[in-house]
Amino acid sequence: MRILGKRLTLILAVLVTPTIVLAQERMYEWGWGGHPMWWMWGAWGLGMLFVMVVFWGLVITGLVLGIRWLVRQGGGARSDSALDILRQRYARGEINKDEFEARKRDLSV
Repeated sequence: MRILGKRLTLILAVLVTPTIVLAQERMYEWGWGGHPMWWMWGAWGLGMLFVMVVFWGLVITGLVLGIRWLVRQGGGARSDSALDILRQRYARGEINKDEFEARKRDLSV
């Protein structure tokens, strides 16, 4: 049984050793042609970099514009409601034209 175990260990060592040796080799050190991503360092790599920068620029610009649009949507409703109330009071005759114009100037500032 011991001899079988030693032989099995020897056979496994012979079969596994080439795999371990090849795994430790660094093919990319052999030159540009051996590196798995060698093509990225040329014009293709610069093109991909440009596309990535444009993509993220569009995403960030879209987010900023979307947030600004949402903020403007909420702010416009409040100022219009005050002006609407002022117009209603003027229409009902509660305030005169001079007072209406003065308060309208105050609201637009």
